[in-house]
Amino acid sequence: MSTLPDSAAPALTLRADDARRIALRAQGLLGAPDRRAGVPGVLRHLGAVQLDTISVLARSHELVPYARLGAVGRESVEAAYWSGGASFEYWSHAACILPVEEWPLFSFRRRAYLARGHRWHRMEDADRSCAEVLARLRAEGPLTATELGGAKKGGVWWDWSETKIAVEWLLDTGQVVCTERRGWKRVYDLAERAVPADLLASDPDDASCVRQLVRRSGAALGVATRKDLADYHRLKTEQVGAALADSGLVPVLVEGWGRDGAPAAAWADPAALDTEPRGRHRTTLLSPFDSLVWDRARTERIFGLSHRLEAYTPKEKRLHGYFAMPLLAGGRLVGRVDPAREKRTMIARQISLDSPALLPALAQALREAAAWVGCDSVRVERLHDEALRPALEKLLS
Repeated sequence: MSTLPDSAAPALTLRADDARRIALRAQGLLGAPDRRAGVPGVLRHLGAVQLDTISVLARSHELVPYARLGAVGRESVEAAYWSGGASFEYWSHAACILPVEEWPLFSFRRRAYLARGHRWHRMEDADRSCAEVLARLRAEGPLTATELGGAKKGGVWWDWSETKIAVEWLLDTGQVVCTERRGWKRVYDLAERAVPADLLASDPDDASCVRQLVRRSGAALGVATRKDLADYHRLKTEQVGAALADSGLVPVLVEGWGRDGAPAAAWADPAALDTEPRGRHRTTLLSPFDSLVWDRARTERIFGLSHRLEAYTPKEKRLHGYFAMPLLAGGRLVGRVDPAREKRTMIARQISLDSPALLPALAQALREAAAWVGCDSVRVERLHDEALRPALEKLLS
């Protein structure tokens, strides 16, 4: 766990339960949802929504606003992300949708790539290849890698074509922006055309970028250790340490967050400490890539749930399923559901639940998720305690 310098001694000790509720409220999962702000409000509030190729019930970036707002239309989710120049895709916690206002804050990362000179691949003729991509985008408008000439040489998925390497390098270094996904393919445009002029002209130094990202991460997490703050946008812990003093975050201790249940040093958003976190808890299934749970160490520390994505684990070795989604109810993670779809039936391939008393919450989450994706029934294939099946099926009928 992180330690605090002597000059930043914590004046406040939080109970673990208080920290849990602060984290839930900061993530938009405690209290009344801001439906007027909608999906754009969720994105601005979280600061990053992770993208992933896996689609079971829906893609992860759709599941994130659903968890907070309820059954918002899936087409309107995509439109909210990608229309009107409100966002862009870039490297944050992973490949993420980011509010366009954050464009200047990733100047430090674009400069780092440029200084390194390459990312994963090297071009055969960088000057020529980049110039050709920029010329095409300037003349024809936003294009996918396929439209630019093809993304692969014909081999495995990482065997990129020269054109794909060039356009991704231009994205990494900020000359090109991913403005949307079309058929899950990135759509590239010139930064000068896609990013508002005032944001494009803003070029904060590295320390300022990191300081602002740490402040925003603290607001999105509510209360966090240094490692938590670093993980949110994949910063280095040394960068976070150097930024904390001027970040506006408040040093605190959190009971139970240290080794063997000892208090641990953390940092809190001062606004999160102003009022006690109260309100309605969401009952919902969470994407494994939801920012409430994407940091596995933090998830285990706050909720006592050791959760791993098993999509890439051999089937016979999976404990909870291909895309097991944590069940959030009453402000706690109380179970897992591995979902699938078969025409108009949502299938729960595998369910685990902490207590029979949670069956109504589980049934509610299953019914709501099924209706959201256009299913009119739910079928449970495997239940960790089969004695619960009659009661669950009655609740689902």
